[in-house]
Amino acid sequence: MVIAVDFDGTIVTHEYPKIGKPIPFAIEALKRLQQEDHHQLILWSVREGHLLDEAVEYCAKRGLEFYAVNTNYPEEKPEERPNRKVTADIYIDDRNLGGLPDWGIIYQMIHSGNGNRPAPEAYDMPRKRKKKSWWQKLFGL
Repeated sequence: MVIAVDFDGTIVTHEYPKIGKPIPFAIEALKRLQQEDHHQLILWSVREGHLLDEAVEYCAKRGLEFYAVNTNYPEEKPEERPNRKVTADIYIDDRNLGGLPDWGIIYQMIHSGNGNRPAPEAYDMPRKRKKKSWWQKLFGL
């Protein structure tokens, strides 16, 4: 499977253009997905030029090498593509609907082949009960 991964806010905390602090277990989870589960990882970032090089180097120093960076495959020239979006089976980004889950949950979702988040009890998080609205109370729902 091809997995596109954002950098700022996903692998490190969002402090662009600086490199933020590491997000716990991000690098470890990505390395497992790549090395043990044999997924292809693409770094998909708004960063360009030397800022992108810094992000790639940051990951490489921690043992994470990407199949491609801001492209669909290593030989592709970004300027030849009609847009910056890469083709992937899964996109991991802090800006997705619902936010970025914990990296342990992300790993389990991909490793298990289940694209949905597990139920909160599966990862020992208390489930919040929604308050009933006035009309639900009125109609006994």
